[in-house]
Amino acid sequence: MVKLESKAPQGPLADKWSKHKAEIKVVSPANKRKLDIIVVGTGLGGASAAASLGELGYNVKVFCISDSPRRAHSIAAQGGINAAKNYQNDNDSVYRLFYDTIKGGDYRAREANVYRLAEVSNHIIDQCVAQGVPFARDYGGLLDNRSFGGAQVSRTFYARGQTGQQLLLGAYAALNRQIAKGSVKSYPRHEMLDLVIVDGKARGIITRNVVTGEIERFGAHAVVIATGGYGNVFFLSTNAMNSNGSAAWQCYKKGAVFANPCFTQIHPTCIPVHGTQQSKLTLMSESLRNDGRIWVPKKKEDVEKIRTKKLKPSQIPEEDRDYYLERRYPAFGNLVPRDVASRAAKERCDAGFGVNETGLAVFLDFSTAINRLGEQTIRERYGNLFQMYEKITDVNPYKEPMTIYPAVHYTMGGIWVDYNLMTTIPGLYAIGEANFSDHGANRLGASALMQGLADGYFVLPYTIGDYLSHEIQTPKIKTDLPEFEVAEKGVREKIAKLLSIQGKETVDDLHKKLGHIMWENVGMARSKESLEKAIVEIQALRKSFWANVRVPGTDKEFNQELEKAVRLADFLELGELMARDALNRNESCGGHFRVEYQTPEGEALRDDEHYVYVAAWEYTGKDKEPELVKEPLAFETVHLAQRNYKD
Repeated sequence: MVKLESKAPQGPLADKWSKHKAEIKVVSPANKRKLDIIVVGTGLGGASAAASLGELGYNVKVFCISDSPRRAHSIAAQGGINAAKNYQNDNDSVYRLFYDTIKGGDYRAREANVYRLAEVSNHIIDQCVAQGVPFARDYGGLLDNRSFGGAQVSRTFYARGQTGQQLLLGAYAALNRQIAKGSVKSYPRHEMLDLVIVDGKARGIITRNVVTGEIERFGAHAVVIATGGYGNVFFLSTNAMNSNGSAAWQCYKKGAVFANPCFTQIHPTCIPVHGTQQSKLTLMSESLRNDGRIWVPKKKEDVEKIRTKKLKPSQIPEEDRDYYLERRYPAFGNLVPRDVASRAAKERCDAGFGVNETGLAVFLDFSTAINRLGEQTIRERYGNLFQMYEKITDVNPYKEPMTIYPAVHYTMGGIWVDYNLMTTIPGLYAIGEANFSDHGANRLGASALMQGLADGYFVLPYTIGDYLSHEIQTPKIKTDLPEFEVAEKGVREKIAKLLSIQGKETVDDLHKKLGHIMWENVGMARSKESLEKAIVEIQALRKSFWANVRVPGTDKEFNQELEKAVRLADFLELGELMARDALNRNESCGGHFRVEYQTPEGEALRDDEHYVYVAAWEYTGKDKEPELVKEPLAFETVHLAQRNYKD
């Protein structure tokens, strides 16, 4: 069994990161030129890491599955990025950001990592401003802030409703500078299909050129995984359709333990499902909850009239509206954390107050803010989001409320990493959403961009040097080694098998079946019975997949069905691990809600006596049950308490 060592430094929490940086080893500029690093993924984490490592002088190879790094899914994180600048003079601080993040994650994250995240957040803003990211500014020219869920201060920096896109353009420009200088070599349209380990260390990857089908080998002294999360295991999610967990999953099967896979986030502010042929869901930014108020009618007869189009939502009198988040959580109102808001919406819809034809929707209403601030102010803050909503739904949100419902969004679980962001495989690092480290059981809004850029710009460039300082006499990694041969052979055999089945079911049909199993049994509400059912059904579906899937075309061409089939094979294994992890955790915390464990008010009920640990799973072989490895979580600074957003 693998042994987990967090390597979090000793001493006062506020001094840990400075102390650690002072003690770890560094690599001289002349020696950096001798070392190769592979970065897989070009979202905010991968692009910022590759740019920073290239700037430092390492030889970097960066890989992305899209035609350009700027098409990474980070662009979809619209609302903002957190930092503890206290520009609003509302008593924010590094400690307050740290505490809000620990509390928002329901006390299931590592203290040292979270404090470091809060500590470096301020540097991120300075870095991005220097890059020219067009953050919103107030009348006096200072950077503006708005509020996000789980906080009572305004610490979220934003660029209208396109913050992720603007931050990615900044990182992309920094990356392009290094590509032009020659310190970074970019490989677009390449998908990592396996990790290569030589003498126990990560030494390279096997990729497929998704345009030509060519299988290629790449060696390096270290490998960084920055490929995002695995939310598309549910088929319908807010993720881009090519977002996947395959790179992380191949690392797991090579020995990198996978932590807290059941911690998946359901975002409360998505456009509801509208048909059986839908391929993804559209997220309406959490920033909208700054000025939007969430409600359902108080009277079921009004609900019925809205469903049958006999009444417009705007015709419901104020006294007949149930602003249920403001009613239940007066201290935070519409800005409670995502898991809390999602469960509250589900509760109202389950009680029969859902406002669309399916009964699975609530209103997000801007009439109060428009009356108070004027329509032009709302246009300036959220114009592109309102335009997107109207194009999708043909409803003008300036005149009528938006309809929203929770949907799968972000995965807090991921590859286990220590304080240096290294996995249990020496030389293999995981950053951003691909790792588990900073969010616990629930991520607060505007913290994904913060973590991706913190890891890429301000953490990994320091910590990777500690490992590489021992590799400066290691020659270039040759790709004709037997380990590369074996890994490539395995990739080719998997692809050949998928193409040879020639069954009768499409990849999408099988993926939809998996998504249905996951959403119904491992979704917003889970139980012992539903999770046991999910494991059995996923195992049966996996057998069906390998017997009945039909993948047209060949492997020597651009073949998206083959790409999807390779990823679905991994999702069918990952989905089962998610269910096992949820079944093991006999408590509710954050986004993991077991219906057997809830307070009388319907809130998540933790079991701090038995489950204050990271659940890390070790691969033991094909069709064998994984082994659970625990990392105890020690809370030396914060006091474990039932989350309270009411007062």
